[in-house]
Amino acid sequence: MSQVEESVTVDVPVRTAYDQWTQFETFPQFMEGVERIEQRTDTLTHWTTNVNGARRAFDARITEQIPDERVAWTTVDGEARQAGVVTFHRIDDSTTKVMLQMDFEPDGVAETVGDKLGFVKRQVRGDLERFKLFIESRGTETGAWRGEVV
Repeated sequence: MSQVEESVTVDVPVRTAYDQWTQFETFPQFMEGVERIEQRTDTLTHWTTNVNGARRAFDARITEQIPDERVAWTTVDGEARQAGVVTFHRIDDSTTKVMLQMDFEPDGVAETVGDKLGFVKRQVRGDLERFKLFIESRGTETGAWRGEVV
C-alpha cells in the first residue's frame, strides 16, 4: 500500500471550499484522468478514470462526511483500491487549507514504477492546484451537500 499527502491553500472561505468538494460530479473539471463521476446515493459514487490509457471503473463509498471539516472515502468495488480523507482547515475568514491524504494500491508493474517515481504524488498535487484555480476563479461553489455521514 502506498500513501500520498498533499495540501493547498485556497482563497475562499472554508464553507465554499467544502461545499465545492462535495460536488463530486465536477471533479473531471479539475482532476486529471477523471472522466466521469456519478453520484448514485448520498454515500456512493461511481468513477470512470483514464490515466495514460489505462481506463478503470470503480465505486467509492463515503465513510465519513462532516460539513466544513472532512470527507473520507474507500473504494468498495471495481478496478481500483484506495481510501482517503480530505480535510478543510480555516486559516482566516477568506482562506482555507485543503489537505488530502490517500492510501492506494498500485496495480501492476507500470503503476508500481510510476508510484516509486512520484507520479501519483505529482498528480494529486496538480489536482489540488487545479481545484484552487477552479474555486478561486468562480468565487463561489457550484452547489453543496450539507448532510453528515458518520
